[in-house]
Amino acid sequence: KRVQKQVIETSLFSAFRLHYRAHSRFCNPDSGHEKGSVENAVGFLRRNLLVPEPQVTSLDALNTMLLARCDELATEDHYRQQVPISDLFAQDLQACLPLPGIGFDPVRYEPRKADRRGYIQVEANTYAAGPSFHGRSLTVGIRADTIEILDEDSHPVVTFQRVFGRHEGTIFEPAALLPLLMAKPGSWSHSPVRRMVDDPIRDWLDTAPATDRRRLFASLHEAAQATDFATATTAATRLITTGDDPGHAALGMLARRMAQGSEPVASVIDLGIYDQLTQREVTA
Repeated sequence: KRVQKQVIETSLFSAFRLHYRAHSRFCNPDSGHEKGSVENAVGFLRRNLLVPEPQVTSLDALNTMLLARCDELATEDHYRQQVPISDLFAQDLQACLPLPGIGFDPVRYEPRKADRRGYIQVEANTYAAGPSFHGRSLTVGIRADTIEILDEDSHPVVTFQRVFGRHEGTIFEPAALLPLLMAKPGSWSHSPVRRMVDDPIRDWLDTAPATDRRRLFASLHEAAQATDFATATTAATRLITTGDDPGHAALGMLARRMAQGSEPVASVIDLGIYDQLTQREVTA
């Protein structure tokens, strides 16, 4: 905010500037001529990196692509100095202050109180911290791409992808609802988790008695804590389709192997040799 010569920075920008020990100099709004070299550099990057329009699936993917293209441009010679741009950049780095030991975390923390269902409101959307947090005072860390919920002792509870605009339903992490299903396995039929698992798991749980449901929910919860919900359910689906019981320790072991990329490669074994042995016995 600027009133005549007085400039008031946002708290997040001030924290960013102090973290990297940078100075700020503000220009007038809509006055590109005051910083022509900056505007020219922006136009150069726009023409060379964003034409044609890149197709990416996430902001991280876009940043990775842009950084790779910048590295390519750095191998070319500077138009005036006639030396590689990367060499000039190395000289600039030598004149810069050393970076802090840790990166800056652009986050805004706000207090929230969960309702009787363990839901909290962030901006225009509802996020589910979990039924065990009903009525508790929580803290929300709002970042550009995530919403992090912390408990009263500032311990992380669950992290969501940030949803912009207005989302009609409640945004929840399926793994956070597994403890409730462990305590009340009968609520499975109307749980939102039911529509988020594969058909083999859904069919298995629909017909299983309460004790077997509770065992599978406990195994899924343990496996999801060690890996994530998607890996845990994929492991459970694998066990069910092969005829194994998913509600025991093998689920967690398989999920960890899948997360580490050390899952044994399935091989096809030819059992025809046993047919030959059987024929020899009959002939004899």
